[in-house]
Amino acid sequence: MRLSKRGEYGLRAMIMLATQAETGAPMPMLQIKDMSQREKIPAKFLEQILLTLKNAGMLHSKMGVGGGYYLSRAPEQITLGQIVRALDGPLAPVNCVSQMAYEPCGCPDEATCGLRMVMGDVRNAISNVLDRTSLAEVTSRVDAVKTSINKP
Repeated sequence: MRLSKRGEYGLRAMIMLATQAETGAPMPMLQIKDMSQREKIPAKFLEQILLTLKNAGMLHSKMGVGGGYYLSRAPEQITLGQIVRALDGPLAPVNCVSQMAYEPCGCPDEATCGLRMVMGDVRNAISNVLDRTSLAEVTSRVDAVKTSINKP
């Protein structure tokens, strides 16, 4: 699996939105223009990415003055795996090990294919990390690093 620019930018945008969220407070809205400038992401591309995430149920938007995009759920309820799958599709490096988009491969015996076995392990390792890591966990890690850097 290789993370596309679409996936990378989407993750960065979602982490930025999660960073703005405070427990118990209404979800803050950010405008595409501000997100684009802060993260150095082309605005038109970011707009397409955020629309995909909105259609996947991870974001809401509000039109007009003071509008923007905001998380549809608490950062604890959105995993990196959900975001990557919405933007880049299955996590499997080969289709014969995909749980979302399985396709048979051309090997003579799928059950004993060594490559399939190893690629299944790769898929499971990637999935375990991304599916167990929420936006809230990422923001906590960022906060911890910032705190340690800013210590006198």
